[in-house]
Amino acid sequence: MSKPSVLVIGCGSIGERHLRCFLKTGRAEVTACEANPTLLQRMADTYHVPVAPDWMAALRGNFDAAIICTPAPLHVPMAIQALNAGRHVLVEKPLSQSLEGIDELFRARECSGRQVAVAYVLHSYAVLNEAKAFLKRGDFGPVRQASVVSGQSFHVFRPAYAQTYYRDRRMGGGAIQDALTHTVNWVESVIGPADSVLCDCAHLVLPGVEVEDTVHVSARHGSVLATYALNQFQAPNETTIQLNAAGGSVKIELQKQRWGTYRAGESDWTWHEVPSVERDTPFLNQANAFLDQIEGKPSGLCSLEAAAQTLRFNLAALASAESNVRVSCAALRA
Repeated sequence: MSKPSVLVIGCGSIGERHLRCFLKTGRAEVTACEANPTLLQRMADTYHVPVAPDWMAALRGNFDAAIICTPAPLHVPMAIQALNAGRHVLVEKPLSQSLEGIDELFRARECSGRQVAVAYVLHSYAVLNEAKAFLKRGDFGPVRQASVVSGQSFHVFRPAYAQTYYRDRRMGGGAIQDALTHTVNWVESVIGPADSVLCDCAHLVLPGVEVEDTVHVSARHGSVLATYALNQFQAPNETTIQLNAAGGSVKIELQKQRWGTYRAGESDWTWHEVPSVERDTPFLNQANAFLDQIEGKPSGLCSLEAAAQTLRFNLAALASAESNVRVSCAALRA
């Protein structure tokens, strides 16, 4: 049986990571597609893969799937074209920076019969999957309150941020669309979609940009109250997620690759350690999961529906920060 052929469109930082990790699976034939000739040549020289400079021409080739790693405003139109060409699609997060074209994207998926997933990579972290499975069993009862506290020295991990899409909200930049969206999407997969959002955000530290680097959000997910606090300048790279129910609490410390339970009546946390992983490991897991999905197997990846909901959260948060009022996610229209 031949390996599926995968076209990686956009070979910047995240596109190169996808290319590398799909190659590491050993399950796919990978082609790099990039408009920048210097970058395209580097992909060819580094990974010894076929290359293509024109994504529209490349989609007319014999590919099974397209991995879309371009700036956010291009995600939806490119995904529609790929589906119309009969390709399965894995599209980078966020799904978009607006609701324009979202309905057409859903129609294209239904008409094509192809698989679509969105690359919210937290769904491929073992520590989060273990904690989520425990919560879904309901041992502590339904989650009633959730909190996320996260931060890192963004300039250390992404030193070129000020020269990328990150500097412009219209391109999907800023802390809300680029960073907070990851944890929001994962939390929504546990406690359900957010109904409304009250957001405050500001640019406080990061040099060379004016977009927000610090965000505080209060959200309602049905009957569940949630808070999200994130900054992109603190020294430690830490993310802590706590979900509280009447019968106990679950805490995830992503930086320590562990999750814990604290049952009502007990006196301390019981911790579950997960082996530490390399930076590429979740992306390798994600690549394997997507290849499973296009074979018709369960993948656990973020669905198009879930990504569209998180897009509404992002847009509600931005609108709330601008207006200083709580914004309904459902009220947003294309």
